[in-house]
Amino acid sequence: MLNYEHDIITPFKFQSLLLKRAKAANKTVVLPESDDERILKAAHIVLEKGAANIILLGLESEISKKAATLGLNLSKAKVLNPAQNELTDEFAKKIYELRKHKGVDEAKANALAKDKIYFATMLIHEGIADALVSGATMSTADTIRPALQIIKTKPNVSVVSGAFFMALEEEILLFADCAVTPNPSSDELASITLSSAQTASAFGLSPKIAMLSYSTADSGSGADVEFVKEAAKKASELGANLKIAAPIQFDAAVDLSVASKKMPNSDVAGQANVFIFPNLNCGNICYKAVQRSANALAVGPILQGLKKPVNDLSRGCLVEDVVNTILISAIQAGE
Repeated sequence: MLNYEHDIITPFKFQSLLLKRAKAANKTVVLPESDDERILKAAHIVLEKGAANIILLGLESEISKKAATLGLNLSKAKVLNPAQNELTDEFAKKIYELRKHKGVDEAKANALAKDKIYFATMLIHEGIADALVSGATMSTADTIRPALQIIKTKPNVSVVSGAFFMALEEEILLFADCAVTPNPSSDELASITLSSAQTASAFGLSPKIAMLSYSTADSGSGADVEFVKEAAKKASELGANLKIAAPIQFDAAVDLSVASKKMPNSDVAGQANVFIFPNLNCGNICYKAVQRSANALAVGPILQGLKKPVNDLSRGCLVEDVVNTILISAIQAGE
C-alpha cells in the first residue's frame, strides 16, 4: 500500500512509488493502438522496467518493423491480431449473447469482435488481460462504450467518471470528475464521490473529501449550492464513513486558517485531499489550470466505476503519460 499521509511526496517520488507498486502487481495490460509510436515507446519502457506484461494489438510484422525503426525492444510483448485470431470467433459469439437484447445480430457481433477496442475489451472480460489503456488515437467515448456494454459498472455505481492524481511539489491530491460526465445529477455526483474515495484509498490516501461550490457551509445560496448539499447527503448515505465537507470553497478546503473562519468544526476543511467538482466544466478547467500554473504532474484520467480497469488517454498525451496510465491500470487490476 502506498501511503502519502505523513510523507512529502514529490512528483518524481510518486512515479517511483507507482512503478514499485505496478511491479508487485505483475499484471497484463492490453494496448490496442499499436499504430501510434507513443504507445510502442511506452510499452518498451514498461517492459524494460518489468512493470507489467504487455499485449499489443495489430500485425506482428508491422509492429516489429516500426519497433526496429524506433530502436525499441518489444520482444517480450505479446502481439495479437483481432482481424485474424483464434479468439475472434469465440469473442463474436460472446458479444452476440451479451448484446443481442440490444439488437446486435451475429453479423454485427462478428464485425465488433474484429474491432481492436472491442477485441481488447473482450480480453479483459475473459481474464486474458487484466487492464486496458486506450485513447491516444480515439475518443474517450470510443474507449468507454465497449467497456460499459461488456464489462459494466460496479454495484452501487451509477456513472463512470474520470479522476486525476495531481502531484504537487510536496503532496498528492485527487480531482474528479475531470473527464467524463458533463452535468451529473445529484445521484451521479454522489456516485462519483464514492468512486473517488475508493480510488484515493486504493492508492494510499485516507480520503478527506471536499465537494466544491462557490459557497462554504451557509455563506451563499442558490440552486447550485443546494445541488452540492443534496449530492453530499446522498454520498454519505452510499458511504456512511466518508469524511466530507460540503458545500465548500477551494480556499476553505486547503487552507487551515481560512477553514477555521469559514467551517471551524470540520475535520476535512483545510486539509482536503479529494476534490469533487460539481460538473465537468469546472473539473476540467481546474485540473488543467493547476497542471500548467503549478507545474503539477497530472496522472490520469483514471476511469472510475467499472468492474475492471479501462483507462483513457488524451489524444495529446506524451509517452510519460502513457507509461503512468499503464502503471495506474496495473495497480488497479491488483486491487
